[in-house]
Amino acid sequence: MSTDQSTPLAESKEPVAPQRKWGGWIAGAALAAFALFFIANRRWVLDPRVANPNVHGRPRPVKFIFGLDYIGFLDVATCVALITLLIVFIRGWRRNPGSPVMLMFLCTTLIVWQDPIMNWSPFAVYNPDLIHWPESWPLVSLSPTVEPFVVFGYVMFYFGPYFPAVWILRKLQAKYGPTSYVSRHPLISLGVLACAIGFVFDAWLEIQLIHTGMYIYSQVIPWGSVFTGTTFQFPLIWESFSVTFVMVPAAILCYRDDTGKSVAEKLAAKAKLFPTRPVLGTFLVMFAIINVSYFAYGAWFWVIKVSHAATSVACPWPYPEAKVYDPQGFYEKEGAEGPFSVGIWSTWASGEPNGRPHVVPPPPGQGRCEPARTNG
Repeated sequence: MSTDQSTPLAESKEPVAPQRKWGGWIAGAALAAFALFFIANRRWVLDPRVANPNVHGRPRPVKFIFGLDYIGFLDVATCVALITLLIVFIRGWRRNPGSPVMLMFLCTTLIVWQDPIMNWSPFAVYNPDLIHWPESWPLVSLSPTVEPFVVFGYVMFYFGPYFPAVWILRKLQAKYGPTSYVSRHPLISLGVLACAIGFVFDAWLEIQLIHTGMYIYSQVIPWGSVFTGTTFQFPLIWESFSVTFVMVPAAILCYRDDTGKSVAEKLAAKAKLFPTRPVLGTFLVMFAIINVSYFAYGAWFWVIKVSHAATSVACPWPYPEAKVYDPQGFYEKEGAEGPFSVGIWSTWASGEPNGRPHVVPPPPGQGRCEPARTNG
């Protein structure tokens, strides 16, 4: 055999010029633009639509856990968490471009566009001290007080339960074998695990955050809630169950079967959605389903709102520098001191087609939210 015949085929090929990858530069530029946009538009001062003109400074009529002020810590922790999440995403994407996990990471971050709606629907009132977007912006203005920057960390909240749930599922499948229920019905099993883990995780996390003064639920259904009637009331059954409307599909869409394909990838292929760009098709399937799931969460609380079932108000109102958010008059019925705010979508959408009802305050000494009682 001649030496010409023994030359490797790879060496006989002409060198291929490396392709220039612009994706990283575009992503970096977009991130820098967003950071500058946020810096230019961040707010601490309240808009006159929300601010209480009768209060100077930011007094707190209730002490938060251990009597500390956590807002500065929460703002710093938010910045650290978001930088960490960004690093995790970049490293994860570079290691495994188009991974369903990374795509879901992105989807559960981008659903924050709905967050003002999802604050309005369940009476979720954020602390005005938090760094927030301008309250005058149309979508942002739906939030009862402010729309904080912290919501960009939602991926940890809505996608977090997937990881322990799928780990437990794999352990159970390995232990009980291919004929077990968890192996024959993996999606149902994963959904149940994500629901249970998500319920416990949400209850633990939200109760802690409410006690730090980060936000409150200004109105809740008395039954199924905890710390009812106090500043720290929390709609345990209603909130911790409904958040799993997002957690469960997020987990199921990322599940890979023995073919190595995720549920989202299979749905995109079945729908023939961008068949030449499967990653884009998978992302669009995920984004559509997660957004619909998040709307279902909001619809759940909207039904509660328009039914006027959320009759228990958080007393005392902990943010006196802001007007009391009271679109249905329940705070005034309990003797709270105004001024009151009805917010946006305050008529038919809040179950009040004629606007906020006329309320006769209770006699002195009988209102649960009277300043003399809540401060004494």
